[in-house]
Amino acid sequence: MRLDGEREHAPVQTGTHEVRNQPPPLDDFDPLACDPALREALTARGAADRVESLRPLARRAGSAEVREHGRLANAHPPVLHSHDRYGHRVDEVEFHPSWHWLMGEAVSSGLHASPWSPEAPSGEHLARAAGFYLWSQAEAGHGCPVSMTFAAVPALRHSSELAEHYEPGLRSTHYDFGVRHPEKKAGLLAGMSMTEKQGGSDVRANSTTAEPLSDGSYRVVGHKWFTSAPMNDLFLALAQTPGGLSCLLIPRVLPDGTRNAIRLQRLKDKLGNKSNASAEIEYTGAIGWLVGEEGRGVRSIIDMVSMTRMDCVLGSAANMRIALSEASHHAAHRSAFGERLDRTPLMGAVLTELAVESEAAVALGMRLAAATDGGHRGQRAELDLLRIVLPAAKYYVCKRAPSVIAEALECLGGNGYVEESGLPRLYREAPLMSVWEGAGNVTALDTLRALHKQPEAAERLLEELDLASGRDERYDRAVRSLRAELADPQPARARRLAELLTLTVQAGLLLRDSPEEVSDTFLATRLEALGSTPGTSGVASRQLLDRVTPGGRD
Repeated sequence: MRLDGEREHAPVQTGTHEVRNQPPPLDDFDPLACDPALREALTARGAADRVESLRPLARRAGSAEVREHGRLANAHPPVLHSHDRYGHRVDEVEFHPSWHWLMGEAVSSGLHASPWSPEAPSGEHLARAAGFYLWSQAEAGHGCPVSMTFAAVPALRHSSELAEHYEPGLRSTHYDFGVRHPEKKAGLLAGMSMTEKQGGSDVRANSTTAEPLSDGSYRVVGHKWFTSAPMNDLFLALAQTPGGLSCLLIPRVLPDGTRNAIRLQRLKDKLGNKSNASAEIEYTGAIGWLVGEEGRGVRSIIDMVSMTRMDCVLGSAANMRIALSEASHHAAHRSAFGERLDRTPLMGAVLTELAVESEAAVALGMRLAAATDGGHRGQRAELDLLRIVLPAAKYYVCKRAPSVIAEALECLGGNGYVEESGLPRLYREAPLMSVWEGAGNVTALDTLRALHKQPEAAERLLEELDLASGRDERYDRAVRSLRAELADPQPARARRLAELLTLTVQAGLLLRDSPEEVSDTFLATRLEALGSTPGTSGVASRQLLDRVTPGGRD
């Protein structure tokens, strides 16, 4: 004690508390190891041998390095440079180095074109779909140019001369960024330029014109409202020719080495998909070449649309899966009120429904990829199945992704709403897949259109569903309801048909290929749920959570 009248003070503690009860970073995890649904789907499709070959790509996708590249590519979005310092028109887009790194990895892995190689083994569409799904979990935006390049090849084959000239570059596994003569580049990328402000999904309302020239080329004039990845090397565009709406190939650089008359007016300020540049462009007398026949532009480009719709399903499944990984990882390491989150009944019920919805999306995506393999081998039945199931799957899976990701975000509480968690980026990305390549009404109505144009597609669908008949009365009831909708399809009920069709196909696949715990949970929560939000069924499955949590659960 001080004797001079002054009080003695105890040492001041300036700290607050030790940080505890926070999960470790989800870095350097293996997204294939915690995804038995993907492994089961590959095995069911006769591709069990592909699982091991996918592991290196999966581990890279889950690495801290790749996840950081994904963050940086979105934190530093592309910038348009319309002119150089001297006033010359350049129409170039500058990307962050992490964008180029991600693109290089995707292209070198063949995710943009591997099935189109003459040496491609059987089942390559399925293997590529699995790889695209795994790699997209690292970052979604760069999947757009990868997907469009993949989808451009079958469309380009409507013109054998153009395919012969450009396809080797499109199939190359070298990423070679820059505006240069195609013959001087180690690899090429393709894009699509269809949408116009006066047409939107109604592409036949497009006003872009293409005037035939004496040398067989066309002079293209028009304003395209959305063209993603405008720095790609060539574009497939729709324009009005004397023979009607036609598809043309428009390269950035012409055969004589000069730049084509393609003007980038502005980059779209989008809700999400920030790493990827989507531009409003003008063709001011650009030179293009006809793909397919005049007046049959939709027919020429429909293969591209189908393949990009496939990737919309896969991309939505990937976004749901990585959101589930973040949520289940958090719940496995976080406690509240003396109990670990994933052991509480209600959180367990929420995560269970997120898990089973993710597994159903994966199973469906792989089945569609296998049907694509079969179709390219000339199997008419697989093509028929693809024609009716793909637009319905694109409608439903992409429509569900925002809700699933929002629930996954909420599993982290306030932490999930903060940018550092990565969940807000996934949430902003999710609606894109539903809008791209035909919004909900368009794809639901395309399901009806497939029924009218190919009645045999409905028969093939029912044959597929019959493979699981008699295994569960809940499933059989759903199939009977679907049969009634198929017998009397109405535009006003197109969404109901697309949803019911997708759910029954998913249920059938899970009944056939997944453990009983998975299929039973799906039937209880998706076909007979009390409500539409996860957790309302009250079904919580520890087995399902063990399947999907990165690193497992203690």
